[in-house]
Amino acid sequence: MFASGRDVNILVMDTEVYSNTGGQASKATGLGAVAKFAAGGKPTPKKDRGLLAMGYGYVYVAQIAMGANDNQTIKAILEAESYDGPSMIIAYSHCIAHGIDISKGLDQQEKAVKSGHWPLFRFDPRRKKEGKNPFQIDSKAPSLPLKDYIYNENRYRILQRMKPEAAAEFLKEAERLIAAKWKQYTQMAEDDGDAPAKPAGKPAPKKPGLPPKMKTDGAKPTTPPPAAKPTAKSKGKLPPGF
Repeated sequence: MFASGRDVNILVMDTEVYSNTGGQASKATGLGAVAKFAAGGKPTPKKDRGLLAMGYGYVYVAQIAMGANDNQTIKAILEAESYDGPSMIIAYSHCIAHGIDISKGLDQQEKAVKSGHWPLFRFDPRRKKEGKNPFQIDSKAPSLPLKDYIYNENRYRILQRMKPEAAAEFLKEAERLIAAKWKQYTQMAEDDGDAPAKPAGKPAPKKPGLPPKMKTDGAKPTTPPPAAKPTAKSKGKLPPGF
């Protein structure tokens, strides 16, 4: 669908599992999360669906979490709808398979964003024509320890109880991946390769230099001997003839 270039809008309700078939692990399941077919914790990290879609270059892509930033959510939806081409919005969707109190789902969404597990961003190809970077990060750098987010959910907490050593290793690796992903996204947001080059400033005025040396016939220039200093005997005497 992306390759067709057609004006189609897609909303991905990302629960990070196959919720409609009982909560099986999927490529979107987070590292270390327990799900069907991943009873010992998913051994591989979550697939970055947004980064894959951005690779096309002409697809509008946004990642949102209404519980963390409702203004960014509305802005992304309006931009995606107005974009003349394929667009995809990836929405954090809390699910009963997460093992949480659903009434507090929006609070958990906010924790997901603050921990860095779910960064908010928008990729708008139209900005390229304006000489701007199409990629924008809409969330701040991770400020909440990852454990304060994941261990609110049974899908992570159950492994901590059953296999604490394995859970600790998953947590450590997940923190490393979050730091690496944030660094990657930050570099993408700072890249201004598509922006027009800034006009060069006026050249600095040249400092006055020494006059050019005179050409010689090859002989090395000689330095005149220094003038003789007057001695006590010569003081007050005139040269002969005066």
